[in-house]
Amino acid sequence: MDGVGVLVDGFGRVGDLVHGVLDGLGEDELTARLGPEANTIAWLVWHLARVEDAQVAHLAGTDQVWHAQGFADRFALPFDRDATGYGQSPGQVAQVRAEPALLAAYADATRAATDAYLARLQDEDLARVVDERWDPPVTVGVRLVSVLGDVLEHAGQAAFVRGVVTSR
Repeated sequence: MDGVGVLVDGFGRVGDLVHGVLDGLGEDELTARLGPEANTIAWLVWHLARVEDAQVAHLAGTDQVWHAQGFADRFALPFDRDATGYGQSPGQVAQVRAEPALLAAYADATRAATDAYLARLQDEDLARVVDERWDPPVTVGVRLVSVLGDVLEHAGQAAFVRGVVTSR
């Protein structure tokens, strides 16, 4: 398996994790907090999709699914339309409320955009530098691995929260 194939496999696993987390949950579980400042399942799933969407769209030179497919309007969140969740306060985390079907639809649409981008890549594309502000400079491959790690981390956090809130 080549480098792009590994990325395709890795990103493909996120969708199954997200659907497993969301399956059968209602608003109470989606917005439950394990502590007063803890992230909710709704925020974690929204955030992981926003991060993947924004980062992959930038690499691909395409519009974010969030805007292009109307998810910003459908979610109607009370903060900047370009927000991805980075640096949000506990109060802002609590404002992310959405039905599981909408969260899944956005995650799925983002995954489709990621899959389309990965399908265009060849292994040599992974070495293209996309950010020279770092030493060493960040390449497409490094950025995609970083995004994949981030979204898997948040999917795992959401699965953990689900396990706690559904066992109460």
